[in-house]
Amino acid sequence: MKGLLKNRDYIVMGAVIGIGAMLLSFYGNPPNTGLCISCFLENIAGAMGLQHNIRMQYMRPELLGLVLGAFAWSLWRREFVPTGGSSPLLRFLVGILLIIGCSVFIGCPVKMVLRLAAGDIGAIAGAVGLVAGIYVGLEFVENGFQLGKSALTTRASGYVTPLFFFILLLLAVFKPDFIAMSVKGSAALHAPFWMSLAFGLILGAWAQHTQFCITGGIARLFLWGPREIMNCPRSTGLLVSLGSFFMFATVSSMLTGQFNLALHGQPSSNESFGWGFLGMFMVGLGAVLVRGCPLRQMVAAGQGDTDAGVTTMGMLVGAALVQNWGLGGTQAGTPPAAQIAVLLGIALLIAVGLLNRRRGYGIAPEYQLGLD
Repeated sequence: MKGLLKNRDYIVMGAVIGIGAMLLSFYGNPPNTGLCISCFLENIAGAMGLQHNIRMQYMRPELLGLVLGAFAWSLWRREFVPTGGSSPLLRFLVGILLIIGCSVFIGCPVKMVLRLAAGDIGAIAGAVGLVAGIYVGLEFVENGFQLGKSALTTRASGYVTPLFFFILLLLAVFKPDFIAMSVKGSAALHAPFWMSLAFGLILGAWAQHTQFCITGGIARLFLWGPREIMNCPRSTGLLVSLGSFFMFATVSSMLTGQFNLALHGQPSSNESFGWGFLGMFMVGLGAVLVRGCPLRQMVAAGQGDTDAGVTTMGMLVGAALVQNWGLGGTQAGTPPAAQIAVLLGIALLIAVGLLNRRRGYGIAPEYQLGLD
C-alpha cells in the first residue's frame, strides 16, 4: 500500500505539471510555453533590467511560486535542510551553460515535453540530444566525477534564495516603476497573474515532495543491469512522473485545441534541428554534472540547497547573457553567436567532467542520491 501511494504521488506530479502548464497556455501564456524555466528566467532578467529586449520583460509568477512553494512545503514537512559548499563557482558556470543550451533549443526540458505533447515533431531532435547528453554525463559520473561533497550549513544560508524570490514576488505584485513589463512580444503573453502564481506554488510543493526531475527520470533508463554494481538504487518513480507528465499534457493539449501534429511551422520553435540537438545535449550533460535539470535546481534551492541556489543564480545570469549577446535560437534559426556558444559550452562541460574525476572512487554517494 505504501508503494502504491508513492506511485500515486508520482502520477499526481505528472498531472499537476502537464495539465497546469497546458491550461496556462490556453489562458494566455505563449503557445507550447505554459512553463519554461529558461524562457521565463529571460523574462525575469528583463523585468529586473538585466537585459533590455522590450519583448522579453515580465516578472513570471510561475517561477517565483515554484521556489516559494518548494520552500513552504519543505518547511511544513520538516525537510528544509540547508546544505552547500560543493564547487560553487563551477556550479554557477554550469548554470549559465544550462540556460544557453536551453535557449539554443528554444526551451528547457519541461518545454521540450510540452512541445512533444502538443504535436511538435521537431522537438524529437531535442529529446534525443537530451538523452545523449545524460548518457555522456553518466559516463563521467561512473568514472569518478565529483564536484565535491556538500555539508550542512547555516539556516540563514538556506533562506537566501527563497528570500530573493520573495522580494521578486513583492516587486511583481506592487509593480514599482523600475520593474519593466513588455507590452508586445512573447513576454506580453501571459495567463492571469494569480492563476500563474497558484500553479507555481502547487508545482513547487509537489515537485519538492516527489523530487521531480526530468533528467533524473531519463537517467533511470541507463541505471539498470551492470550499473547497479555501483549501488545506484533501483527506482522508477521519476520515470512514472515523466510518463504521467507527457500523458496528461498530451490529453490536455487535445482537449483545449492546442494539439497540432506537424514538423513545420510550430510555435516557439525553429527548424535548426541539429543545433537543437546540440543545445539539449549540453543541457543533459550539464544537468547530470550538477545533479538536476533547471526545474530541479530551483526546487532544490527552495528547500535549502545552497549549491542549487548558486546554480539558479547562474541560470539567471545566463538568461541575461542570452538576450544581451544573442546566444539563443530564434524562429528564423540559430545565429552564429549561439552556434559558437553551444559548441564552446559543450567543450567547457567536458573539461569540467574530465578535470573533476577521482579515479577509483566509482559513483560518489551524492550522485547516487541525485539520480534516484
